[in-house]
Amino acid sequence: MNPDVRRELIPRDEVLYLIGVLDGMKAKLLDAAEQWQLLDDTGRVPSTPAYADLIQHAAGAHTLAHGVVELAADFARSPHSTTRAGRAVLAHLATAATLSSNAPPRFTETAETALFLAGNPITNRYRANSMVLDHATARAYLRRTSESLGAAATELNNHLGLHQLFPTPSRQQSPPSPPPGPGTRRR
Repeated sequence: MNPDVRRELIPRDEVLYLIGVLDGMKAKLLDAAEQWQLLDDTGRVPSTPAYADLIQHAAGAHTLAHGVVELAADFARSPHSTTRAGRAVLAHLATAATLSSNAPPRFTETAETALFLAGNPITNRYRANSMVLDHATARAYLRRTSESLGAAATELNNHLGLHQLFPTPSRQQSPPSPPPGPGTRRR
């Protein structure tokens, strides 16, 4: 096998581990985006949205974003980030880190606005609309982060295909050791 191609291969075990991590994070982000709702069953903002629930969305999004940023940082520090596949994965992880980091402030703004819903109905309508936009935007950031992590996992799955094209030699397939050099036999 060409030594350049071998250097480009990320070890199979590490690829499989990373795919598992990416799939787990992707699922958590999608679950959060689906479960963290602002609107009630009728599709309206509740008259008194619970600040505690909304700030918990921000805290949860912060935790998820922290995990994504840490994963991107860890991968960037690895020697695999300099390979062709690694650069593609890192690009998706960088996008995911950026997107996930934008979700918590939007959830926080939603929670803060919920504290000020009182008084003038026109002002309340404006604030409620602002809450809906901020909350929906935050959830969209989570979904898009999940998509970026999925794209990184796809890159790694494609990379596994290279492992099938260039399997590592087993002990039986290894070339025989070279014969002893001249002058190494003594009588």
